[in-house]
Amino acid sequence: MTHDDITRIFREPPVLETRRLVLRKMQKRDSHDMYEYASRRDVTEYLLWEPHESEYYTYRYLSYIQSRYRAGDFHDWAVTVRENDKMIGTCGFTRFNYEANSAEVGYVLNPNYWGYGIAPEAVFSVMRFGFVNLRLNRIEARYMVGNDRSRRVMEKVGMTFEGIARESMHVKGHYVSVGTCSILRREYQEKFGAF
Repeated sequence: MTHDDITRIFREPPVLETRRLVLRKMQKRDSHDMYEYASRRDVTEYLLWEPHESEYYTYRYLSYIQSRYRAGDFHDWAVTVRENDKMIGTCGFTRFNYEANSAEVGYVLNPNYWGYGIAPEAVFSVMRFGFVNLRLNRIEARYMVGNDRSRRVMEKVGMTFEGIARESMHVKGHYVSVGTCSILRREYQEKFGAF
C-alpha cells in the first residue's frame, strides 16, 4: 500500500463489523458518548492526551476530525455497540511505515466495557483489515509500561512481545518506558487461517 492508497481508503473509512460491534467513522453526534470516557483520568492515565475538559471540547474535537477524514489522513474508527450504535471507544491505525509495509494500531475503550473482550474484538477486526485489505506485512502496538491491561489485549489478538524501550517517551512531564508487541502477516495466517 502506498500513501496515496491509504489516503483514498480512509477518506471514507469502510465499516467493519464483528459479532457485537460496528466500527464506523466518528461523527459529531458521538460527542456525548465520547465525552463519557474521554473525560476520565483512569482512561487517559497511559495515553498521550489529557482528559477532555467539557462535552463542548469533545464536540469541537470530533468536528476537527471530520476535516481529517476528508483529507484521508485519519485512520481511526469509532467502536460502537451493534445493538444501539453507542460509541464506546476508538480503534485504528496510529501510523503507517510505507517502506516497511507495516502499521501501528491503537485503541481506547470506555471503562464501563472493560473486561468483556471488547477491545480484543475491535483490535482483531482492524488487524484483519490491515492484513487482508491493506496487505500489510506487520502490525504492531505499543503501550506504556504499567498498562498491563493494554498488553493483555495485544497478546489476546496473537501479538508477540518484543521488548521495552526504556524511558523512550516524555509524556505529561515525565519519561515513560514503552513496550512493543507485534504480529506478522505469516503469523496471522498460521494462527487464524488463510486470507
